[in-house]
Amino acid sequence: MNRLLISSLLLSFGPWFSQGFVPSTSIQRRHEGSFSIPLMTKRSSSLKAVAPEALQEAWTSYNNALESNPLLVKSLTAGVILGAADLAGQVIQDVTSQKETVRRDIDVGRTARFALFGLVLQAPWNHFYYQILDGAIPPTPEPWTATTAVKTVIDQFVQAPVFTILIFAFLGFLEGKNTQAIQKQLQEDYKDTMIANWKLWVPATVVNLAFVPPILRVLYLNVVFFFWSIFLSLKLNKEEE
Repeated sequence: MNRLLISSLLLSFGPWFSQGFVPSTSIQRRHEGSFSIPLMTKRSSSLKAVAPEALQEAWTSYNNALESNPLLVKSLTAGVILGAADLAGQVIQDVTSQKETVRRDIDVGRTARFALFGLVLQAPWNHFYYQILDGAIPPTPEPWTATTAVKTVIDQFVQAPVFTILIFAFLGFLEGKNTQAIQKQLQEDYKDTMIANWKLWVPATVVNLAFVPPILRVLYLNVVFFFWSIFLSLKLNKEEE
């Protein structure tokens, strides 16, 4: 389990930023669970010399665990990434605060809430959501198709508004807020949050649906969600500034 946690943390960003993930056409459109995932495709020979051996081994371990226990691995990865995102949000909040006060200690409870959100809601939601979406509207061989456009519209204008409400409610209840307080926060922040969501997630979703292999979609979402969670952390805790 410890090795799996380390691999999840190390590989949350490695495949894209350290290795330059380039999915091939034969890989990107296959259904989840029916293929193995290479570390790299078109640039393997040029990057193999510079890729750290530890990252290579961790990536292999991560792939093996992902195929054996996809939901568990996705959930652990999301928990690590969203917890780290809140820590980053707290640092940003502290640095940019206009209050003339001493630096605050890290709010461990707040970070734990975001980590728990990733572990039990964000990753499982997306794991099953994409299974249902791909089952109802199967992927196409080519990335830029009407199917990609339709699935993006469904994702961002049906799924995303519902999931955003769940985010507010889940984190609010964990924080101890009552229903009235959560409704008030939704009235104040939901519209702005959705506008920001579409600016980030519409293009991110197009890339995800068009190019990312199904089994890696939640990992890709987790990487993008790192930055989105920083925004959410600041947005949902702005009263602490």
